[in-house]
Amino acid sequence: MHFFTDSNRFYKSIVVFILVINSTLLSANTSIQTAEFKVGAAKTKMTPPRGSIIGDSYGIKISDGVHDDLYIKTLVFEHRGLKVAFITLDAVSLPHMLVMKSRELIHIQTGIPVNNIVMNATHAHAGPQMNPLFWNVVGGPAKLKSQEYTLKLPDLIVASVKLAVSKIEPVRVSIGSVQENTISYNRRFLMKDGSYKTNPGRANPNIVRPAGPIDPSLSIVYFESLDKRPLAILANFALHVAIVGGNQFSSDFPGVMSELIGKVKGEEVVTIFTNGASGNINHVNVSDIDQLAGFEESRRVGTILAGRVLAALPSLRSIEINSLAAKNQTVNLPIFRVTGQNDVNWARGVIANYGTNRSAFADVVSAWKILDLAKYQGGLAQRHQSTTTVPLTADGSALESEISVIALGDEIALVGFPGDAFTELGLGIKLNSPYPLTIVNEQSGNGTISYMPNKKAFFEGQYEVNSARYSPGGGELLVDAAIETLISIFYR
Repeated sequence: MHFFTDSNRFYKSIVVFILVINSTLLSANTSIQTAEFKVGAAKTKMTPPRGSIIGDSYGIKISDGVHDDLYIKTLVFEHRGLKVAFITLDAVSLPHMLVMKSRELIHIQTGIPVNNIVMNATHAHAGPQMNPLFWNVVGGPAKLKSQEYTLKLPDLIVASVKLAVSKIEPVRVSIGSVQENTISYNRRFLMKDGSYKTNPGRANPNIVRPAGPIDPSLSIVYFESLDKRPLAILANFALHVAIVGGNQFSSDFPGVMSELIGKVKGEEVVTIFTNGASGNINHVNVSDIDQLAGFEESRRVGTILAGRVLAALPSLRSIEINSLAAKNQTVNLPIFRVTGQNDVNWARGVIANYGTNRSAFADVVSAWKILDLAKYQGGLAQRHQSTTTVPLTADGSALESEISVIALGDEIALVGFPGDAFTELGLGIKLNSPYPLTIVNEQSGNGTISYMPNKKAFFEGQYEVNSARYSPGGGELLVDAAIETLISIFYR
């Protein structure tokens, strides 16, 4: 099913596209030829089967259909024989084992070095559930379908990379960033009693102000062939991909954006959305009691983003890319210690009762956290029968996380940042990067790690902090590592 419907609201919003199409067709974007720098772009369908489990982080709903298809979208960069893969999936997050297996297979089948492979998830809540912890809650045929689907996913990822490699050609590259302030909101608020609340409700009279900023930058990288044939668009914006609900798989507003851009620039163009640091950012305007919801709101947001991208294309700045580099850095994040087997037994009981109205959601949040941080006697294989989170260090004191950087010349840096990161962390990287355009892509690194609050938020509390696996300051450790890596590459 496509996003287009007969709703009056949508036809009002499509007026934006009539104007954008005209401006895009009438304007010429002159780009610098970059013969040695090449790009291949591909998209591969990854829609899960009906009857498998929908993600939504804690998702235990069984899907009853597909609203719109999910995709793996891949860019393979090449310069003087060096190849780097940048892969984005329509999923809520990426299990550690999925990342490791996919990197291994990609290297074996394409020769791309493991450290030159960066994977991201869009954080689409209406994507597949890939956590065995919640498969077990549902059980039955739905669990088996989700297991089988997840096992096959690395092969689909490899297929997308191989397709992108087969399409590599010299490109023209243009970049830019525009401000979009009307669709994203910090969802944490200072209240009149001095407390902080996540999503305190629309028109709540006790709200004083948002607890933090948004990141309004919509970053765009546009790739064309040397004869100016559109090939790919990378668009990055910080906004939780959690608008649609229900029991149907959907890529949410990034899918709307991609489809509408395709109708203007051509169906063969690969439009890739990556999420900025949006752990505390969502679409809910607490001042608007009549705001749309579900697929209608998703369509509105996707339409606005598509319009902003298309309107910006003629004014993007053309650049020459004369080098390519990729670098990963392991970052150990100190964790909250699990005190003993009693905690683990309690957590297993809470999860077992999840969905039967016997488990308060706050308990489920705490239980999942405990099981993610517990040590398992059977090592990593045993650990990943219960969790998708990145491994613990040998002494169990920290999580082995990772940041990654892809540098396209001295103009663009793509930062892979793990987890559901607070926007302040992403802004910290951008503001301290030596690259003119630094794009922070969350839900990346070496796999799932849940919420990533900044240090300030730990003193404020609430859902995101209660979910965090690391102790205060862990987010800043990752930011420091990202900045150090950016600087080391830029001044190499």
